Amino acid sequence: MSGGAVERRRPQTAQQFVLEELRRAITGGELRPGAPIRQDALAARLEVSRVPLREALKALEAEGLVVHHVHRGYFVAELSLADLEEIYRIRALLETEAVLQAMDADPDDLCDTLAAIQDEVEEAALAGDVPAMAEANRRFHFTLIDACGMPRLVRMITTLWDATDAYRSLYYTDPDHRAQAVHEHRAVLSALRDRDAHCVLHWLDDHRAHAVAALQRVLAPEAR
Repeated sequence: MSGGAVERRRPQTAQQFVLEELRRAITGGELRPGAPIRQDALAARLEVSRVPLREALKALEAEGLVVHHVHRGYFVAELSLADLEEIYRIRALLETEAVLQAMDADPDDLCDTLAAIQDEVEEAALAGDVPAMAEANRRFHFTLIDACGMPRLVRMITTLWDATDAYRSLYYTDPDHRAQAVHEHRAVLSALRDRDAHCVLHWLDDHRAHAVAALQRVLAPEAR
């Protein structure tokens, strides 16, 4: 994590500060799946005690972003190929319902809000800023998903996203993948403006499928 992190304006508590920095490092690809989390070095770098660090790690463990091994410590969570495929399959089922409900609700200015976020996605993609693109990409999708007006459904989808955040950053490290995501987002937005639900779902399915296919090559290189 960059030394400048500690110079930014901190949230209200040390635990929240550490939690946000760790989550950013994991979702941005700075800490890769399977990487050990060196607590002493991390506490020193963030200028915090071990107490808020331990609490932040427990919170991330509950989210599925880190795992704890007895006598070994904390590590960034790893997924098997089967885990990843299952998560994306469940996401497809749940997100389809959320998007259909969002389109039925037709909230005011949804497309304009998505278009503004898409500008941020494209700016980050062009700059090769993986953490910024991952964050803007998440806001793009959840702005659409949140519009369904079904908070329990949104919470379930959020849990699935949290479990794969570290892998999403691996996907975005490739410029071709970033360009593909930009293209798919534009297509989704265009279909939303046309109120074409079939087309929206088609592009979202493609969007997920391309990510899974790329991550399959990362997790199972022998399958190439």
